[in-house]
Formats: sequence, structure tokens, C-alpha cells
Amino acid sequence: MSKRIAIAAIGTMGDVQPFVALALTLQRRGHSVVLSATNDFEGFVTGHGVEFQTLGSDIQAFMRQSQFDNVMSKNSLLYAPKLLRDGQKILKEACKNLWVTAQNVDAIVFHQTTNFAVDIAEALDIPAIMTAFQPINPTGEFPYFGYEGTAPEPLFNRISLDPLFNRLSYVVQAAHQTYYDFPRDRMRAKLLGLRSRKRSGFSKNSRGEPIPALHAYSRVISPPPGDWPESTIVTGFWRLDDNTGWEPDATFRAFLDAGEAPIYLGFGSMPWGAQRNSEIITKALRQWGGRAVVGKGWGGIKAEDLPDTVYSIDKAPHTKLFQHVKAVVHHGGAGTTYAGLYAGKPTFVVPQFFDQPYWGRRVYELGCGPAPVRIRKLTPTILASALEELATDTSFELAASELAERLQLEDGTGLAADIVEDTISDYPGNFHNDEQLMGAAS
Repeated sequence: MSKRIAIAAIGTMGDVQPFVALALTLQRRGHSVVLSATNDFEGFVTGHGVEFQTLGSDIQAFMRQSQFDNVMSKNSLLYAPKLLRDGQKILKEACKNLWVTAQNVDAIVFHQTTNFAVDIAEALDIPAIMTAFQPINPTGEFPYFGYEGTAPEPLFNRISLDPLFNRLSYVVQAAHQTYYDFPRDRMRAKLLGLRSRKRSGFSKNSRGEPIPALHAYSRVISPPPGDWPESTIVTGFWRLDDNTGWEPDATFRAFLDAGEAPIYLGFGSMPWGAQRNSEIITKALRQWGGRAVVGKGWGGIKAEDLPDTVYSIDKAPHTKLFQHVKAVVHHGGAGTTYAGLYAGKPTFVVPQFFDQPYWGRRVYELGCGPAPVRIRKLTPTILASALEELATDTSFELAASELAERLQLEDGTGLAADIVEDTISDYPGNFHNDEQLMGAAS
């Protein structure tokens, strides 16, 4: 039976694009889907034939604020407070917009950044299904994905403290959750008419009960831990096929045909430190001397500063572009990491923040590329050395090719759609009584 499903996502292109893939899969099964995102993604969403409703402000403009650059490269304590306040205003506006959009839907699938969807679903007595693109449920098997330190030494040289330490590391995530809780708590009472709730994390309802938590990445790249609850499922990545018909233009084709396959360098939606990054890339490419394609997403790249062995490209879908390169260098976002490995390309990750260091470590641990180097520690010599490794170390190519064969067997959106359908079918209702509702939601 056809259902009406709302999807809510706030983030960059890498966050929104997988939800378009899920929406298309659900539509092919006969469901009606509305995808709510910020205004800058309306054309992208509707261009794939998916209904769009706004969550509000342009997130790309928000990320281009100088405060972001200052937080990343200067003094986070000085510049972060205003940035956090502005971000919470975006969340407040998004909650109001999603409340309107979610009327008469049968379920809400939401990105972890829009976890106020749990409260909206509670008020409407429909299921909420959380989605993350990195492992966020606490586990004793590995630390919080944002942790970059070393594991503690065994107690008395024989008793491992890893499980306890790993679970304690998720206190960082609890602090992260607090950022989203401030606007969420206010909106829960003022807009939705609901009483206060337990502080329950990203993947639990207001009673502290687990809700379905879809982790939309490959278990081949990051296997699910054995101590996760049954409600947490690693589905495989939600891959969106390109519908633009992109092919190399005549100039790019001539460059590709002029020599061996180049290495791609790109920086996705991360706009910070453009001048420094551009100088590092330009110097590293001259020092290395090999063939490369540079995405202008790195920011500030001037084609006239690049050697003849380098081609500068404005924009191209990774699923198509990566077919023409030997290896890839990027920031380590989940979507770009998957695209490179799905194409079987050796990868060097230069992470900035959030989950990017985690995916960089996983690429390295899987033998698909050199060890990641944080952008603030990157130098022209380090980058030139990594490029030479990617170009000459055949073990990276072999590992990436073998991994790609396994990734291509996964159907992430298919499994996710199964879970969405089953969740709607099995949903028992919240069983509210009159005292639990304060007014607006009733």
C-alpha cells in the first residue's frame, strides 16, 4: 500500500544526495515522498523528480561565513559562539517548516542533524527513522569516530581498558547532542505542545526507547559492532546514479588522451582556508611533476598558476569523473570516500573535521591509500609524497579494486526502503493519553 513519507536533511551536498537516492527508491515502490532540505538544494532535488519542501536558510551561505574559516584556522573559542547561535537559528526555522510539511505523512526519515523530527513524529503519532553517515551509536569495540588519540595502555600490562575507554569516548558525542537539544527543547513545548523529554541521544525517542537507526554506509568499509542493538542497521551506502549525462568536454578529453590517467584532487563542500590550501596544492603539484586534475572546490585555484601537467575542472559528478582518473585525493567526506572506493581508486584523505578523519583512517586500514594527514598539518612535501605513493604503489590499487567488487554487490537504498516499509507497517503508535499533550499537537 502506498505511503506518504517525509525526509528531512540539513547539511552539504554529501548529506542531501543520499536522501535523493533513497527517495527515488521509495518512489519506485509506489510511495509518495517529500524531501525537506535547505533552499540551496531545491533545484537538485526537483531535478531528480522528487518533491521538495524547504527547511529554510541556504546552508552553503552559512558555511561560507568568515566565522567558519576563523573557527577552523584561528581561535575557535573566540569565533565559535556566534556561529553556534546562528546554527541554532537555522535549526529552529527548520523545525517549524518540517512541522508543516509532516502533516498527513506516515513516517519521517531524518538525518541526525534534524533530530527534532523525533518530537514532530511523536506529536503526530507516526514513526521516526534516524539516519547517519558515520557510526554514531556507542560501542565498546571502537571509540567515537571523532576521537583521534591513542588507546590506553593495558592495566597491569594484561587487562585491556579498550571497551570501557571506547564507551567513555562517546561523551564527546553527548556534548555534540547538547548543541541540538537547546532549540529542540524549546520547540518541543512551544510549537508541538509536548512535555519535557529524556535526554536520549540521536537514536532514541523521548521515553529513551531506541528507534530505527539506519547507518547509510558500507559494512565492508566499517563493519557494525556486535554490541549494537537490533534497531541499528548498517544498510550500505545510498548511491545516487548520475542523471546529467556528463562526459568530458573536448578540452578535457584532449588532456586525458595526452598521457597516463591523472590523479584527482578535490575538496568537496569545505570552503575554509582556501588561500593556504591552494598554495600547498600548487607547490606540491610542481614538486611531484605528475598528471593531475584539480577540482576548483579547493577554492582559489588559478589555472594559470598550475603546470601544464594539471587540468583544472569546474564541476563534474564523481561517479563519472572518477572513471577517468588513477587515484583520488579529497577531504574524506562519507560520500566522496565511498565514490572513490566504489570506483576502485586508491585514495589519500586530507580531513578537516567531524567524520572525515575516521574515513581517512578506514581507507588506510583497508590498505587503499596512504595514512591520512589533517589539512592543518599538510605541507607541499607531504602532499607530493602522497601523490607519488598513489601513482606507484600497486598494493593500493589492488586493495581498492578488490574492495570495489564487494561494494558493488550492496543495495543500500533497497535495504533501507525495506526497513522504512516494515517500520510503518509494524508501528504500534505512541498511545498518548490526554495529560501527555499540552495543546498544540493535540
